[in-house]
Amino acid sequence: MGRNFFHLHLVSDSTGETLITVARAATALYAGISPIEHVYPLVRNEKQLDRVITEIENEPGIVLYTMVDQGLAERLRSACEEQSCPSLSVLEPVHNMFQSYLGVATTPKAGAQHVLNAEYFRRIDALNFTMIHDDGQMTENLDQADVVLVGVSRTSKTPTSIYLANRGIKTANVPLVPNMALPENIGALSKPLVIGLVASPERIVQIRQNRLLALNAGDKDSTYIDRQAVTEEIAQARRTFDRYNWPVIDVTRRSIEETAAAIIDLYRTHRLGLVAQ
Repeated sequence: MGRNFFHLHLVSDSTGETLITVARAATALYAGISPIEHVYPLVRNEKQLDRVITEIENEPGIVLYTMVDQGLAERLRSACEEQSCPSLSVLEPVHNMFQSYLGVATTPKAGAQHVLNAEYFRRIDALNFTMIHDDGQMTENLDQADVVLVGVSRTSKTPTSIYLANRGIKTANVPLVPNMALPENIGALSKPLVIGLVASPERIVQIRQNRLLALNAGDKDSTYIDRQAVTEEIAQARRTFDRYNWPVIDVTRRSIEETAAAIIDLYRTHRLGLVAQ
């Protein structure tokens, strides 16, 4: 007996992790039925919502969302009604319960979502790829990556890469080191999405100082934590990103999850562009 499929649209003004967890826990209870997930993180304005509504119109299905902006939420709700697509604000019932202080006890059910399926192996494959392409290793086959992150030291390249790998995205990361050239092949990459990561000089210096303290390294390399040197290092990084026309994400005030969500959004657009070519 074949499996049945349905479209599941997950719309969030944050990273979408809550929706993904809830949706997968729910769909795991239905044997023989699998969702085709469409995840839309960081939907915070009308233009972004326009794209979401268009995709829902093209692939109708269940719509789950978490959105603080009531105007956007109401517009999404209305669009779903027009398409006869069931929609639900996942956190709204929880908020209502807390507001009314019902104190209703829940009965947890063991989840069946931890299965060895194709997605599981895709994530493991992505994680293996990411680990052997960390910090500028194995640059000769960067074209096999889905995403390549480039940035100066301490812009969270490695933890972000691992997070993306856990979402099934093969991610390599390449450090920008002063007076050292980037891999020759990086400028010619077309299949992978190459993204530049930056942060404020103050943030970089703070993280580097903490790292040196943790390693009991003191000030052995003063340029590594010199404010002026770091500022020039970041400026040079931005010039490099501009030269190759790579998208840039400032990670100064972003968590790993927020950075990854922004990357996934860019990657989805990039992948659609490749399909259209």
